[in-house]
Amino acid sequence: MVRAFLIILFFSALVLPAQAEEVKIKYGGLKLNANLNLAAGKSLADGVVLMLHGSLAHKDMELMRGLQDMLVERDISNLAFNLSLAQSDRHGMNDCAGPHRHKDSNAVNEIGQWVNWLKARGAGDITILGHSRGANQVARYIAGKPDTAVKRTVLVAPGTWQPGKSARGYSKRYKKDLAPLLQKARALVEAGKGETIMEGIDFIYCPNSKVAAASFVDYYRADPDRDAPSVLKQAIMPVLAVVAGNDRVNPKFAGRMKSSPQANVTLSVIEDAGHFFLDFFSEDLADAVAAFVSGESS
Repeated sequence: MVRAFLIILFFSALVLPAQAEEVKIKYGGLKLNANLNLAAGKSLADGVVLMLHGSLAHKDMELMRGLQDMLVERDISNLAFNLSLAQSDRHGMNDCAGPHRHKDSNAVNEIGQWVNWLKARGAGDITILGHSRGANQVARYIAGKPDTAVKRTVLVAPGTWQPGKSARGYSKRYKKDLAPLLQKARALVEAGKGETIMEGIDFIYCPNSKVAAASFVDYYRADPDRDAPSVLKQAIMPVLAVVAGNDRVNPKFAGRMKSSPQANVTLSVIEDAGHFFLDFFSEDLADAVAAFVSGESS
């Protein structure tokens, strides 16, 4: 009996438990937070996936939380962070009521802050993963001057853009013309009043909200950098783009990449999956990411 107990204790000691904790850093007068999930027996030096959520979302939404756990099960450590969205120590979905003072363009800087944090703690190869709008923000980061510690990128359900898309989408969602609102917001910005709060404004997914003029302009101005296929032409590192076959939010990325493929971009389509890869489709997503990170996929 004693011998059997000692054998069990010995083998239990060989399988070290995974470690998970919330970490926080300071940036621009704000506190940023992230979930650090270390795979069993692993350290940051063994490599890590840095993970970013989509529009107005957060690190503990179903897709992101599930993917964190499934990557750990596949022996891949990860750090999933919340964009601040101009709030200190933000958790949960962003409050649609506002006031919204955040900017889409700020995300690249916050990605860089977490890359720096990982490097300072001895992280090995860094893979950056983003979902939806987060995928486009990650694409902009790697198309700029990414840190050399960042070795590869995963874009999950990235979006596309073309002139007039924002106006058409706004009209379809809110039955309103975007142009007058954008003109009003631009006038405030040009007058040095970009922090002025515009009330009763429909913004992203949030009807009747409060939005700073500068934020409205930042999200709705014509910006070709929101077109992930075009932005990726400026990137040189290996990229895995995982697309949902039944994605009704960002349905055009796969077609664009198939018509204009890039040598450094691997396209993976998970048939029948929706934009958020719910249920067993999340396992397919985790398998694709794990194979790419470990070098098992080309």
